[in-house]
Amino acid sequence: MQFYSEERIALFIDGANLYGAARALGFDIDYRRLRELFADQGRLIRIYYYTALIDDQEYSPIRPLIDWLDYNGYTMVTKLTREYKDHQGRRKIRNNMDVELAVDMLDMAPHIDHAVLFSGDGDFKRLVEAVQRKGVRVTVVSSFKTQPPLVSDDLRRQADVFVELQTLESEIKRELSDRVHRGVGRDDDRGDVAEDRDPQ
Repeated sequence: MQFYSEERIALFIDGANLYGAARALGFDIDYRRLRELFADQGRLIRIYYYTALIDDQEYSPIRPLIDWLDYNGYTMVTKLTREYKDHQGRRKIRNNMDVELAVDMLDMAPHIDHAVLFSGDGDFKRLVEAVQRKGVRVTVVSSFKTQPPLVSDDLRRQADVFVELQTLESEIKRELSDRVHRGVGRDDDRGDVAEDRDPQ
């Protein structure tokens, strides 16, 4: 990764996108290790994590992860979403957080030197361009080693730096011993939460 020690850094994590990429590569994310990795690269100003919650669920299986992240240095951005049925009667969920992520990155641009986007969604190409025009370097973290590749070629080309998620695996992978020693909260769509809740 290419960072300068005095850079002000912010992370923008599309939760569903990162989860999908990590699972496709065969590992789960340890969010404590992820935070520490980027805190060591420069001045970590903020970590945003974006996820949708189903409106009519009394208990969401992702709630333990959201709570842990909220207590441990992540800025959670959530919104309620509803299930609907498509024209074939299949249950679907709208969980797009693109607008929220774009607004936050543009708002943060004057206060940071380097934005790290955890998403391969090609819709973010114009956002990356806009932030770069404000003098911010943008690193995109996703994967082209999955089948099919999860990163848009347009987004990868637009980024100042592209980081293949698989190259970070040894530094951010959750180890089995973490589950045993720290306890597990089930997170359904994003894997197990293998962390305690004390703020770091």
